[in-house]
Amino acid sequence: MRSAGCASAVLLLLLTAACGEQEQPVTASSNRPTPALRYFDVSGFISQEAARLNQQRPAVEKQVQLRTGGLETTRVPQVDWTKELQIFQQADINKPALRGTYAIDSLTTPEGLTKRTYRRLPGQDFPVEQLTVVTQGPTVQSLTATLAQDNPLVYSQKKLRLQCQNGQLTSYRVDGIQKLILFDSVRYSAAGKVL
Repeated sequence: MRSAGCASAVLLLLLTAACGEQEQPVTASSNRPTPALRYFDVSGFISQEAARLNQQRPAVEKQVQLRTGGLETTRVPQVDWTKELQIFQQADINKPALRGTYAIDSLTTPEGLTKRTYRRLPGQDFPVEQLTVVTQGPTVQSLTATLAQDNPLVYSQKKLRLQCQNGQLTSYRVDGIQKLILFDSVRYSAAGKVL
C-alpha cells in the first residue's frame, strides 16, 4: 500500500513538471525550437531609466506649448521620473495578448544602427499604431511611438519620442491632439531635456 502511495506521488510530481513546461514550436527545416515572438520591452526600458534617473536625480528643462501658440520653458530641479515617464508606458506592446498583432520591419545601417519598426496589423484595435526603436548593439538610441483612439465620442492621437545617448535618456517629447464630440480640437506639446 505504501509503494502504491509513493508511485502515485511520483506520477503526480512527473505530471506537474510536464504541465509546467511549455512546448516550443518546431520549424520544418530544423528540429530546433524557435523562441516565442517578443516585441521590444518598452515597459522594462522605461522602468530601468526611471530608476536610474531617480537615483542620479538630475534636473530637467521642460518646455510646454501654450494654447496661444507660445512656449513656456521652466527648469525643474527634482523630478519623480516614474511619474514623468509614465505616459511612455502606454507604448508597451510586449504583452502576451498582443503576440502576432504587429508586423516587424528591421533594417541595419552602415553605421551599425538597427531600426526596428512594429506596425499594428489591419483589423486590430490596440491603441499603439506604430513603435520604432533604434538601437546600436544592445543600447537604445531612440524610441518613437504613435498612439491613437478613434470612436464616436473621441478622437485622440499622441506621438511620443525619446532620445538617448549611450542607452541613457537625454530628451523626450509628447505631441498630441484630442477632439471630443461637440468640442473643438485641442493640441498639446510638452518636451523635456535631462540636464
